Amino acid sequence: MLVKLKKFLFENSSIFQTVAKNTFWLFLGQIISRLLRAVVVVYGARKLGASSWGAFSYALGIATFLTSFSDIGINALITKEAAREPQSKDRYLATAFLIKLAFLIIIAALAPLIFLYFTKIEEAAAIMPILIFVFAFDTLRDLGSALSRALEKMQIEAFIQIFTNFLIAALGTVFLYFYGTAKALSFAYALGSGLGMAAIFFALKSHFKNMWKSFRFALVKPILMTAWPFGLLGLMGVIMLNTDIIMLGWLRTAEEVGYYAAAQKIIQLLYILPAIIAISIFPIMSRLIIANPLSVKRILEKAVSVSILIAAPIAAFGILFGDLIINLFFGPEYAQSILPFRILVATVLIVYPSSLIGHAIFVYDQQKSFAGFVAVAVSSNILLNLLLIPPFGINGAAAATILTQLMTNSLIWRKMKSVNQMEIWPWIKNFLRLRF
Repeated sequence: MLVKLKKFLFENSSIFQTVAKNTFWLFLGQIISRLLRAVVVVYGARKLGASSWGAFSYALGIATFLTSFSDIGINALITKEAAREPQSKDRYLATAFLIKLAFLIIIAALAPLIFLYFTKIEEAAAIMPILIFVFAFDTLRDLGSALSRALEKMQIEAFIQIFTNFLIAALGTVFLYFYGTAKALSFAYALGSGLGMAAIFFALKSHFKNMWKSFRFALVKPILMTAWPFGLLGLMGVIMLNTDIIMLGWLRTAEEVGYYAAAQKIIQLLYILPAIIAISIFPIMSRLIIANPLSVKRILEKAVSVSILIAAPIAAFGILFGDLIINLFFGPEYAQSILPFRILVATVLIVYPSSLIGHAIFVYDQQKSFAGFVAVAVSSNILLNLLLIPPFGINGAAAATILTQLMTNSLIWRKMKSVNQMEIWPWIKNFLRLRF
């Protein structure tokens, strides 16, 4: 029995088993990591109060925003190309690493200038320089995660995620207990993230040890030209999650940022599942797209159908019991978070299937379409926030998010239909018949 379980969890034998194994490890890594992070989030929100918690969330949002710019789709490209051409993975990894390092140095150098114009919240401005290190360490650790996905050894990513977030939760709790400041929490995030980066480099040292030898200057241009459209998809997700926080910091108060961030943290936890499924099937679809495109179509149809069936009850439960959920996690002092949470939880109906479709568009080499999607996302989100935040505050920010997602993801669905005539509803009906 133990031998079979070990074989199932650590070896790849079939498409179904590989997807199940990858999903298991990614889910385990994400859920344990998020639960660990939830400990420090809930404790931090209660310990710091809405104002200081809002300042920390604002600064962390800026760091996350910068991290997305340093990736520009390179991580996904590594996973895709290394899955298609395993013999080329070291060359792609080495070249991608040095490209990311160059972007990282440029953005880190510009970050202090960016910070001057990004906030009027003094406490947030004071901790932003510390969070540059969080952004840098996370950027490099994500490259190692991309390689583990290409190798379809998601257990490595899972272990490193759990290790990193355990450190952040433990250090964050200790630092908050003794110092009780947003700056102390920022140091905990930076230290935990740095140790996590070191851990994944050690775990994959055999692939990183010949970095300079494997670098190919001729790959720089192809990597950038292929990766940047997919990077726009990741940027679109970051925009959806962080533009609201940034604009609330400009237009309203730190307290309101804190209330909104509390609601948003739970929503980010709910976004785990579609990301896990998408990451699990992405290397498999990338490998099969040329030899067996019909299998890719079937895999995608089933995955999208299941994601919709999972999203519907989650959204309904969140809308109905939003007050109980917020009170349970953050206490009655965060009552203002309830309505934005109820609005934002409806976005799972949009995000769950669209996460899978966005990755599939990359598999079909249609990633240049993302430029238009991001243009719509950025312009509509900024415009709607400017219109809705001044009169409605955090509730307006939540409404801007769901309206932007409806517009942008309708374009993503339409694009997918043009390259893959997915049939979703027949699969949903079949799954419902099996259930009932």
